[in-house]
Amino acid sequence: MGQLIIVRHAESEWNLLGKWTGLTDVHLTEKGRSDAIKMGENIADLAADLAFTSALIRTQETLDGVLSGSGMPSDLARRAASELNERDYGDLTGKNKWEVQKEIGDDAFTGIRRGWDYPVPGGETLKDVYDRALPYFEAEILPRLHDDRTVLMVAHGNTIRALMKHFDQVADEDVAGLEMPFGDIALYEFSSGETLPSSKHIRHTEITATHA
Repeated sequence: MGQLIIVRHAESEWNLLGKWTGLTDVHLTEKGRSDAIKMGENIADLAADLAFTSALIRTQETLDGVLSGSGMPSDLARRAASELNERDYGDLTGKNKWEVQKEIGDDAFTGIRRGWDYPVPGGETLKDVYDRALPYFEAEILPRLHDDRTVLMVAHGNTIRALMKHFDQVADEDVAGLEMPFGDIALYEFSSGETLPSSKHIRHTEITATHA
């Protein structure tokens, strides 16, 4: 039985400011670094064989903290992949989310943040993220799970939502309710040869609220 441990990156500098970050490569805050260690402590009973992150530094810094808190080796084999990057927010990148909400109204704001295929000027929809992240998962991560290995993946809210849509078989119209809160850790088990997980568990780490 292979196990996939999914961690959402901890608070970044632009999370703190309420900005749409997307592909902008920003670091974790001090709180984010501390929270990453706490999330690691929450999985201290697990031992990953290798780790995957996006190509963005905030996931890599979160992985460093998780490894430190969990007691896993700091030199654990890791791969960084742009296919696991956060959603490209296009023209919205760098703008304050709550100011944009006032400008465009609640319906459009919810569509952009939570919708499945709601257009974003110059950017990606969640469907676009799904279309690049899922093939990478199936090609690079799933075979290792089929080899009964434990894989730790640190990614972004939208990348994780896209993969969870597949894992949990969530319908397009129900995607708005799909979320991976900061601090939660998803544990999926995969039986050999199966493309969908056989079980799912969520562990919650007690961290104070952050800007999503």
